Amino acid sequence: MPYYRSVGEVPRKRHTQFRQPDGSLYAEELMGQEGFSADSSLLYHRHLPTAILSAEEYPAPTWTRLPNLPLKPRHLRTHKLDGHAGGADAVLGRQPLLANDDVRISYVVADQPSPLYRNAVGDECLYVESGAARIESTFGVLGVTAGDYVIIPTSVVHRVVPIAPDPVRLLTVEATGHIGPPRRYLSVRGQFLEHSPYCERDVRGPTAPLLADEDEEAEVYVRHRRGWTRYVYAHHPFDVVGWDGHLYPWAFSIHDFEPITGRVHQPPPVHQTFQGPNFVICSFVPRKVDYHPLAVPVPYNHHNVDSDEMLFYTGGNYEARRGSGIEQGSISLHPAGFTHGPQPGAAERAIGADYFDELAVMVDTFRPLDLCEPALACEDTGYAWTWARDPRT
Repeated sequence: MPYYRSVGEVPRKRHTQFRQPDGSLYAEELMGQEGFSADSSLLYHRHLPTAILSAEEYPAPTWTRLPNLPLKPRHLRTHKLDGHAGGADAVLGRQPLLANDDVRISYVVADQPSPLYRNAVGDECLYVESGAARIESTFGVLGVTAGDYVIIPTSVVHRVVPIAPDPVRLLTVEATGHIGPPRRYLSVRGQFLEHSPYCERDVRGPTAPLLADEDEEAEVYVRHRRGWTRYVYAHHPFDVVGWDGHLYPWAFSIHDFEPITGRVHQPPPVHQTFQGPNFVICSFVPRKVDYHPLAVPVPYNHHNVDSDEMLFYTGGNYEARRGSGIEQGSISLHPAGFTHGPQPGAAERAIGADYFDELAVMVDTFRPLDLCEPALACEDTGYAWTWARDPRT
């Protein structure tokens, strides 16, 4: 994250003696990226964060990837998966939909607390479609609700606790590296620049330590580059009394994204919100639309020759897709090699509009996305032919 936070108790000088009330030393844990040559945070534990009692291989959730063959656009109705999601948690209950070697995109309807979890492969971005939850971690608590993005850095121990009575619906984006704001929005020292569509005031981080029972053993599920392992720690990892640094879980609401508009239709990069390894995440929000007197407000037909485009429809009315079967919770996949655009009749209908009430999350990947089995189970197989329909029928 591009700016410094200090939470709880920390000593005046790092890597110096910091003692507990009984005179023993707090245990330092330095979490750092890129071989400790990039962002890091320093945490102070009551007990050694290295003390494990057991380690066993855990059978990884199974899923397969199938290439998008024949190459065609796809429409996934994620809410059709609800019947397969009873009693799920936000980690082990994920249903993978699309994936490549850089990123995996899943959907989950969670009504139970997840186990303690550490993703040692890369950062995660969770988007809350509906419901509310607490994201509890070694850094503290983040309360999240509909429209929130949550960025969880690599190897942070955390769990997702849905807040009753409703389950929390999440789109999860799991990277093989780090996710953060686009570099063009940041100064050389990491401050958000004036042309950025969001800034530090819009970002939320943990504000207080979350202290668990210090004598409690705890299971932690770890996803790593060779599979999954389940550790039993001698003490609960939420025994941190304080931390400081630039690396921590943080939340940002899509409703705080300030859209960039113009006299004519603006290209997708103006919607960019985050960047990851070989992919970007964009936010389409309610906004004033193109105001040239001859403007056509909906997108032109376009062909992004270098990337696949996934769009998750999460609110409002997406004018360009009217007549395609797109609904709340839908995902469209428009692959490289296919020219896509508004549905028949959408361009004419949009002329004269001055505002679009739409909410969507887009992930553009620079390597092809494969289809996972749950995606095939919720696919609208007629979507690819909707551009050929007569709009008068």
